[in-house]
Amino acid sequence: MEKKKQPKYPIQLGLNRLIFGASALAYGGLLYLASHASQLVVQVLAVVLFSFVANTLFSLLHEAVHHVYAPSSNENYLSGLLLGGFYPTSYSLQKSFHLSHHQFNRSDREQFDYLHKGDNKFLKYAQWYSILTGIYWLVAVAGALLFLLFPFLFSPNLLGKGLSKQTGADSMFYRLGKGSLLRIRLELVWAFCFQLSLWYFLDVSFWPTLACYAAFAWNWSSLQYADHAYSTLDAKEGAWNLKVPFFYRWFFLNYHAHKVHHQQPDLPWPYLYQQIKPEEFRPHFFAMYLRMWQGPIPYPETSEDHEKGN
Repeated sequence: MEKKKQPKYPIQLGLNRLIFGASALAYGGLLYLASHASQLVVQVLAVVLFSFVANTLFSLLHEAVHHVYAPSSNENYLSGLLLGGFYPTSYSLQKSFHLSHHQFNRSDREQFDYLHKGDNKFLKYAQWYSILTGIYWLVAVAGALLFLLFPFLFSPNLLGKGLSKQTGADSMFYRLGKGSLLRIRLELVWAFCFQLSLWYFLDVSFWPTLACYAAFAWNWSSLQYADHAYSTLDAKEGAWNLKVPFFYRWFFLNYHAHKVHHQQPDLPWPYLYQQIKPEEFRPHFFAMYLRMWQGPIPYPETSEDHEKGN
């Protein structure tokens, strides 16, 4: 019998399980410390570390969305379902939104960094600075809760064609009708019940817990467009392989190698940085984040401007 050929870049299931287990324990432990530690310095450290550990869990959710968390479809789904509880969100909802992002990346449906003629400037700037400040995470979680309670609201037609396109709503909602809305809502019930149970059993206090989620919101949200802003207008090439401190790579599971990810979305996270070309221009994450505070810029008129990110 012919031996089955091993994939060139196999999924590191054992490593993923280990990281999941350790991160889940740290997530709960840091929430507990933030509320119950007697020293302020320990509470602050717990808040900061929580913001990174929660991102590790989100990065594993991202792997599950692309079916590279586990070789088994069943384990991949179950792990994605569990991981969604830490954000909190539905695995299937996140998958729907994220795969639409891959399809429409840098198209005219996803150009939050550029001002087009006819754009609602207030909405454009509000959306942009919500990404930079972490409000975007709050909107995402509130949106998930609204979807659980009032799913009929999630239609591109609700905002009108122009605003739906400008905000990216029409691209995000593109796949929703192709999946099970009941499954998404049941997954959301799990996610929110998990969070409530966690807060109850850990006996957390309001302000320290709010600080934990606010820190995570900023740490997560600040990356969500820094890896695309001002990049070339192409679905696969329109991203950056950002430079970051080495510990960011550990916590974010190489998420900053985002151009490679868009070029090879089925490539597991341990191999992403191996695919970066040495001669490639790579902006630093913090430099890009600071540049983004200048706000959206007028839509480039030439292809050279697109390539240079001007």
